Amino acid sequence: MGLYEEAPDGIRVRDARIGDASDVARLLEILGYPCSRDEAAERITFVLADPRQRLLLAEIGGHACGLAGLELRYSLARGAEQARITALVVMPECERQGVGRRLLREVESIARHAGAARIEVTTAASRDTAQSFYRGCGYTDASLHFAKLLGD
Repeated sequence: MGLYEEAPDGIRVRDARIGDASDVARLLEILGYPCSRDEAAERITFVLADPRQRLLLAEIGGHACGLAGLELRYSLARGAEQARITALVVMPECERQGVGRRLLREVESIARHAGAARIEVTTAASRDTAQSFYRGCGYTDASLHFAKLLGD
């Protein structure tokens, strides 16, 4: 199943557009990263202008039900292209319908096509459901992730 094709289960995945800003804002809020519609439009614009990023929107019956962000980058340590899932979220009412797995398959396909040797995703230590989902999709614990906010 390729991008833009509706699967037999009724899930359609396509690139997000500026007009999807309200849906993207709602999905990012569910993921724990609230933003306004205008902020979401700015983020979509940024991703659309960067050939190494993609933002996919999943729909069922024409209604947004999930999104996935993907970034491609060169890994100095690995000496190869690698992909990073920057966001993956499914509307709670659409969970357990294959939306997350479909989005994951699409970003993996894009990454392979771009020549990425590896794909990675990070999730909060408290998100047991997300961790189980990724493990069930063949992902393994790879490293410990650290972060520091760079304020003023």
